[in-house]
Amino acid sequence: MTPRVLVAAHNHPALHPGGTEIFAHDLFRAYQRAGCEALFLGATNHIHREARPGTSFQSIGSKGDEILLWSGHFDRFFMSQVDLYGIVPDIVELLRDFRPDVVHLHHLLLLGAEFPHIVRRTLPECRIVMTLHDYYPICHHDGLMVRTANKELCYGASPDRCHSCFKDIALDKFVLRERHLKSLMSTIDGYVSPSEFLKQRYVDWGISEDLISVIPNGQPPRNPVRRPPSVQRTTPIFGYFGNLNPWKGTTVLLEAAKQLISKGFDFELRVHGAAPFQSESFVSDIDRLFAETSPNVQRRGAYRREDIADLMSTVDCAIMPSIWWENAPLVIQEAQGQNCPVITSNIGGMAEMVEDGVNGLTVPPNDPTALAAAMRQMAEDADLRQILALGARHPDTIDTTAARYLALIERLRPVHVEAA
Repeated sequence: MTPRVLVAAHNHPALHPGGTEIFAHDLFRAYQRAGCEALFLGATNHIHREARPGTSFQSIGSKGDEILLWSGHFDRFFMSQVDLYGIVPDIVELLRDFRPDVVHLHHLLLLGAEFPHIVRRTLPECRIVMTLHDYYPICHHDGLMVRTANKELCYGASPDRCHSCFKDIALDKFVLRERHLKSLMSTIDGYVSPSEFLKQRYVDWGISEDLISVIPNGQPPRNPVRRPPSVQRTTPIFGYFGNLNPWKGTTVLLEAAKQLISKGFDFELRVHGAAPFQSESFVSDIDRLFAETSPNVQRRGAYRREDIADLMSTVDCAIMPSIWWENAPLVIQEAQGQNCPVITSNIGGMAEMVEDGVNGLTVPPNDPTALAAAMRQMAEDADLRQILALGARHPDTIDTTAARYLALIERLRPVHVEAA
């Protein structure tokens, strides 16, 4: 018997097309194709939608199987709902009306760390699974596990280390934050990590290794549209795809391009993506770097997800220069699905997805000189590009991923607490 599934995420890809939201929504549709009755719940706030007095919910989409939970009162430090009195009754009513057999949670942001506890007390027999997409419960620094002072990678969280990053927050509050989150997350029956690296971070944090399964993210099936590797260009073309922000390595990429230009190297870099909600200083920095690297570097702006395969078919190599512990970037999966070699940082889940010299090149993070050298190597060695294209590792389809999730869910047994 296929279960009734409530898929819950911290936004909706129509409002905020981040990797987590896109994957959660793709999986939601895959559950439906597998025969499940599924409902998608995306939490949002004033950044994307205004509140509608009288209800916590808003409609989105045209099929009636997707709704938004407006979450305007949220404590980002404790990842907690502030307006529990207003939101909890509406969530409980939704749960009792839909009566899911499974709640598949994709984030605690906006939904609140209390969400799995509300599910457990409302529907004691419901199975709760959570996909871990980043490090938000572990790290208050936007879930990056990067130190605030100098962008140094953080190898382990503790109240002392966290306090040293946020000196205006008392040390004991970090102790309370950890206990608060672990207590509320204890009602979750099973976790999924898309990478071994992310799993180990949560094991180190204190979640039992037996509770975390590794299931790689899947992609909607697409036929590769890339040209055959034998077709050569006079001028190599590189592509960047994704939001522009400091942690994605945007300035690192532009500084690398600047170095190549200063050495007289002829190339083209197409930067696809926008810089929403970024600081004025960051926007000013990249505006300057784009001006200094034009016309070799083309700023092409935001793109639609459905266009990414065609856009990638026009480049010789995709670049993913993130300087934080990325978990399982969809961009790398999209590129590999198009037999497109990738240059990426040799850390986190990126290092699991790209093996140096096999399906791409890896470089140290936050190192423009190393990135520039890899770009030049990729551009000047046609045989290498062909080898890396032939070595591409195509991601699983999202339907295969959904089947693996459903097999895991079948094995889960709910943690029982006394129903309210």
